[in-house]
Amino acid sequence: MSDYRVANRYAKSLIELAESQDLLEEIHGDMQSFGQVCEESRDFVMLLRNPIIKHYKKRAVLKAIFGGKVNPMTSAFFDIICRKSREYFLPMIATEFHSQYNKMKGIVAASVVTASGLNDDLREDFVQILKDISGKKEIELSEEIDTALIGGFILKIGDRQIDDSVSGKLRSLKRQLHVNA
Repeated sequence: MSDYRVANRYAKSLIELAESQDLLEEIHGDMQSFGQVCEESRDFVMLLRNPIIKHYKKRAVLKAIFGGKVNPMTSAFFDIICRKSREYFLPMIATEFHSQYNKMKGIVAASVVTASGLNDDLREDFVQILKDISGKKEIELSEEIDTALIGGFILKIGDRQIDDSVSGKLRSLKRQLHVNA
């Protein structure tokens, strides 16, 4: 079974259980915190993926980091995953949980890449444009800075991408010059 399918099934089970217990928002926050730790600490992710380290030691590390800071259901979920020696999948489960949560709540994830950061007015403009494009009421906008763009932006929503960057226009112009030469 593919890694994605395993993560998807665990995330779906956890989200259904959290919803039935009326703890969806709290569990979502816990999984977001877990995902944040995974993003910030490559060593933590490598520990979870290391087949040499026994599952009970990984469970002890999870308990030391998250014990008392997460909902008991989240803690129990981590214990179950560790007992089944599936710690490798935890970062993917957290990502998939967030994706399913967004889908359930009707939230659209989008990203914008700019050469410099966005100010509040531009951020609001992008959110409004994304609402118009997607027809959704809530947008989760992530921002990234890439100075190689020179100027402009690259906006991604779902499988659509709008490249209005200076570097993108230069690449397009270069392709046209090669075709016409």
